[in-house]
Amino acid sequence: MAIRPVRAVRHFAEYAVLRVVVLFLRLLPLAVAQCVAWVLARAAYGVMASRRREAKRRIRFVVGQRATRREIADAAWLSFRNIVFNAVDLTRIRSFSRRDAERRIEDLRVAIEHIRRTLDKAGGRGAILALPHCGNWDLAGSAVFLSGIPIFSVAGRQRNPWTNRWINKLREGRGMAVLERGESGGRTYLEMLRRIKRGEVFAILPDTRSRTPALPVPFLGGTANIARGMGLLSCQTGAPVIPLVIRRSSWRRFVIDFHPTVWPDPAAPRDAEELRITREVLARFDADILATPDQWFWYNKRWVLDPVEPDAAAGAPESNIPLAETPAPEPAPAPEPAPVEPAPAPEPAPAPEAAAPAAAPKNKASSANGSRKSKKAKKRKNK
Repeated sequence: MAIRPVRAVRHFAEYAVLRVVVLFLRLLPLAVAQCVAWVLARAAYGVMASRRREAKRRIRFVVGQRATRREIADAAWLSFRNIVFNAVDLTRIRSFSRRDAERRIEDLRVAIEHIRRTLDKAGGRGAILALPHCGNWDLAGSAVFLSGIPIFSVAGRQRNPWTNRWINKLREGRGMAVLERGESGGRTYLEMLRRIKRGEVFAILPDTRSRTPALPVPFLGGTANIARGMGLLSCQTGAPVIPLVIRRSSWRRFVIDFHPTVWPDPAAPRDAEELRITREVLARFDADILATPDQWFWYNKRWVLDPVEPDAAAGAPESNIPLAETPAPEPAPAPEPAPVEPAPAPEPAPAPEAAAPAAAPKNKASSANGSRKSKKAKKRKNK
């Protein structure tokens, strides 16, 4: 679809400003760039009153009486600041090396060894790396790739085409392939299946609300409507799900933790298995978020505990993957017909009796002559 000229100019202006800011931050040492980012984040946080109040309301709902008002306010601020710091890290991800990853991410080698053992046990299949919106998930994906493990992800398309191409290029800067959601004809989904089956790791952020009816999952003190993409892919490919959490421990350092792997059961019913896998993974994320609420992103426009949107309640279920890209299930083979013995030939029915020949209709001339003769006979009788 063609972009209107006014919108195209605005998109290009936004993209140009973003590139200038990023170039400025790249030229600065990391510590100085983060100081600048902190000042910008503090200024933005001060003016976004409605978003700030909503984030605090969400935190208060989840943690309840376990946190004071001051602790809730600190968690809301640190959550926003961490997102700004993540943006600074993303601008430098092209120069991010394996040495940088091991220096900045504590216990990275232990986590990578856990992923390798899981892949070996999977017998040639890949795995699904599930991460919540904690710490810096982009940095975690790059660290996995720099450790020699092929990894890819799927990203939604941004409204601004210039920004969309540039951000995806940044994410691919250290080798992590990024497939764009929304490819026509199911190419994206088929490519995901192909990559997982050949041994690659798919990174996914499953802790978001689906717009349409999906899987009801207990999460953060409520019931979340979670898309079925993670469980669907695990059941279809037989790939295990590795829950992994990365947390920011300081301005420049992180701690990475992993949970026991969730394996799909091929003998279980598909729908029940998708729900089980999703609930097990989200239960582990739930505990991590409650322990460190400042690490989770509370500013998502789609609050994970919001109910299903009314205009989408009657729609098809969402699966983290565009529905148009989900291949339709193969039709079940038709059962072979049972052998049927040929029925005996019916006896011929007796021939019907010949009908009596119908009387030939009188023609008009003979009818007219007969009527004249009868009239003459009446006249003679009257005389």
